[in-house]
Amino acid sequence: MKLRLLLVVLLCSAFGAFAQDKEDDRLKNSYTVMKEILATPDKGIPRDLLNKSVCVIVYPSVLKAAFVVGGSYGRGVITCRTGESHTGSWSAPAMFALEGGSFGLQIGGQATDFVLLVMNDSGANSVLSSKVKLGADASAAAGPVGRDTSAETDIVMKAEILSWSRARGVFAGVSLEGSTMRSDDGANKKLYGKELSAKQIVQRGAVKTPAAGASLIHLLNSVTPHRAK
Repeated sequence: MKLRLLLVVLLCSAFGAFAQDKEDDRLKNSYTVMKEILATPDKGIPRDLLNKSVCVIVYPSVLKAAFVVGGSYGRGVITCRTGESHTGSWSAPAMFALEGGSFGLQIGGQATDFVLLVMNDSGANSVLSSKVKLGADASAAAGPVGRDTSAETDIVMKAEILSWSRARGVFAGVSLEGSTMRSDDGANKKLYGKELSAKQIVQRGAVKTPAAGASLIHLLNSVTPHRAK
């Protein structure tokens, strides 16, 4: 009986460690995506847009196959600037999910990275409230690319969320209208060891960044430590 109980405990521990390894990998992969994109400013996200952003969302290595079976989704990470006016340092990362929409047909057979910037407080409130549908609950647009690209166009100025994709080394603005995003509560529980929504994580300063997410948060704090007006 004792041996059987011991085996159950060991199996549960091993499963828990494996589950958290998946979330740790998601954090590390998100860091790699952002690091590589930020390393090529001439072909990446305009820095002035990053400086004005309230939240950053990264979905690394999304596969078209993940959307063939109904209900499947891409798994990613969200972090937001802290403080009442979202002008502080970047929050602890939360697990986030990307579902459905037409983008499953856009990304082809290759793994595609998605990066989204939430550009204002209303967009952040929509994204963190519950499930948000891009283009309906929050205005969304394909983001411009490159250091010299003008970010003052009407579509960029009015959009609450800007989005980009990277596949086969090509980085470009992409429309994710019709897709939905939500807090990946199951993954957040595995990562932090308790029931926490994305909103609770990014808006609660007491939540400590896990070791696997430290590189991503340090990168963003180094590149864009304060929100530009």
